[in-house]
Amino acid sequence: MSRVHIIGSGPNGLACAAVLARAGVGVTVYEAASTIGGGTRSIDLTGQGLIHDVCSAAHPMAVASPVFLELDLEAQGLEWCFPEIDLAHPLDGGRAGVMVRDIQQTAAGLGEDGKAWSKLFGPPSRAFPKLSGDINQPIIHFPEHPFSLARFGIPSLAPATTLAKGFNTEEGKALFGGVAAHSFSPLTRLMSSAVGMALICAAHANGWPVAKGGSQSIANALAAVITENGGTIETGRLIKSIDELPAGEPVIFDTSPAGVVGLAGHRMPEGVRKAFQRYEYGPAAFKLDLAVEGGIPWENEAARKAGTVHVIGSFEELVAAEHEINYGRMPERPFLLVGQQYLADPSRSEGDLHPVWAYAHVPNGFTGDASEAMIAQIERFAPGFRDRIRGETAMFPDDFAQYNANYVGGDIVAGANNPRQLIFRPRATLDPYKVGEGMWICSAATPPGGGVHGMGGANAARSVLRSLSH
Repeated sequence: MSRVHIIGSGPNGLACAAVLARAGVGVTVYEAASTIGGGTRSIDLTGQGLIHDVCSAAHPMAVASPVFLELDLEAQGLEWCFPEIDLAHPLDGGRAGVMVRDIQQTAAGLGEDGKAWSKLFGPPSRAFPKLSGDINQPIIHFPEHPFSLARFGIPSLAPATTLAKGFNTEEGKALFGGVAAHSFSPLTRLMSSAVGMALICAAHANGWPVAKGGSQSIANALAAVITENGGTIETGRLIKSIDELPAGEPVIFDTSPAGVVGLAGHRMPEGVRKAFQRYEYGPAAFKLDLAVEGGIPWENEAARKAGTVHVIGSFEELVAAEHEINYGRMPERPFLLVGQQYLADPSRSEGDLHPVWAYAHVPNGFTGDASEAMIAQIERFAPGFRDRIRGETAMFPDDFAQYNANYVGGDIVAGANNPRQLIFRPRATLDPYKVGEGMWICSAATPPGGGVHGMGGANAARSVLRSLSH
């Protein structure tokens, strides 16, 4: 049987290698950096002895990922840690929309919006264990649970601004909108509710945990499966062309479509190459990693206990900010995701000094410095925050692109989540993982898209196995 070569060791590349290795296929993973993990690396970024997640932080889609469960990563030492409160969205005046795993408790906290929240998210949350198999496949497929999928999928087609009309309170609108904004899309766009629906239902079904010891633990557990099953991983190995690899052996790219073209464009069918060259990238991230003494002094009590905090203010402010970044303009008050992973995993801290993870949505290729705008946004809802900062480091969009070539222009979700690419990514085909003869792609540019769940890798591995069996 041919040996399979995988370029890139992000969670999809590692999941792909693990599935293939367990199936008895010889695999080698090549990673240009000195450590594996891609978007799941964790290091001391502020020089204070703290554990900071470089990219991914909280993992509602990973904890019950079908492939992670299949690979039994917990047997390899992966441990999930759950915060007391999953998510908070502060509003002016000390109020906040608050989400916990228990949907009834969440609904109770939303007052008059509780019934609408339960009606929208309750049925697909309860069905999520069986829905997970369907939503982690390409959208065009024969569903195993069509009625449950329809209950989830029909609201997902709507713009987030339309779905938000079902809520009457600022808390309900903002709580939903902040999760929908994980898509980096204009919230007026068709299907801009899809990511929010998936994350909220996953959180109510499985929680919104972090990996103990940092997101690096996910990569390490996947690597253990690979090596235990005879696979190999080569770090510090930059592959510049597919021609460097043995001729006639399958190659899988855990890269952006642009990366595939750069490595193998001369071998790709012309139509596939042109489709990959047309692939669109979305807005970028600007990230701050902070060492904060005593944690963030949020005005809202729930935010002090939340693993993730969405910082923007009202739903209307969020809609305006996401519109701006999608049209190349930097908003004065950007949308922030703030991670307080140490609340669930105290091993990341040193005494009363805690790592705070925060990134802002900014335009693709943004070259300005968003640090002050980000600190001001947090200070708006946590007066005195600035005075607690003891260490700080920033990652600009170009830093993200240098850190990981898949993050084109700083796009950390590996592609614009517009309707065409939500349905057909990276191109319109029944097998979106197949690139050409002996070549596949498994990155977040493939279904089901961005996030740490490994399903792009698992689905690509199944495509490879079907090919090898013929």
